[in-house]
Amino acid sequence: MKHLIAPSLLAADFTHLAKAVELVNDSQADWFHLDVMDGRFVPNISFGMFIIKQIKAIAKKPLDVHLMILEPEKYIEQFAEAGADVITVHYEACPHIHRTIAQIQATGAKAGVAINPGTPVSVLEDVLEDLDMVLLMSVNPGYGGQRFIYRTINKVQALKEQLAIRNLDKLIEIDGGVGLQNAEALLKVGADVLVAGSSVFKADDPVKAIERLKEIGKGSLLV
Repeated sequence: MKHLIAPSLLAADFTHLAKAVELVNDSQADWFHLDVMDGRFVPNISFGMFIIKQIKAIAKKPLDVHLMILEPEKYIEQFAEAGADVITVHYEACPHIHRTIAQIQATGAKAGVAINPGTPVSVLEDVLEDLDMVLLMSVNPGYGGQRFIYRTINKVQALKEQLAIRNLDKLIEIDGGVGLQNAEALLKVGADVLVAGSSVFKADDPVKAIERLKEIGKGSLLV
């Protein structure tokens, strides 16, 4: 499968949010990545269901909603109703992760499980069959524009090997500090979805930045 690019709207100019959505609509991007923060699980607050519903009304591509919140199980149905096509929760925030995965899938959304940089991929051993996607945080969650943690490349490789051993076809998504400087290395070891925030919306030409991320690997073994 050709890799997917999911621009993170957290890095967009929220005084012109509709313009940012249209930019992604008209680009080669595959998904919208939407970071929901509660100021408790992470030291920042972003937006919730109301904003996601407004984005859904004009978005022409799937909404990839990343819940960086405590007790996400209380809000799964509301986020699905707001328009989330993929809902990702953090392993660290879910004491009953099997149940939460099933709750997400019952809404018709795809279920993702995220882990922080300090959490080993081995914690997912008992849920790999159940989930649809693993999100590996390559920065500590809470703020955009952080420096990529290069140990993430080893984690992608370890996770990809586990999926291959068990003959599982699950997406691996990378979120945090992703750009042209590390995208190819991530794709080579098995990443499927690249979340790009600052590297897209802070670029001189965001559409061209998305195109360049999308074109990585054409004509090589990554195709």
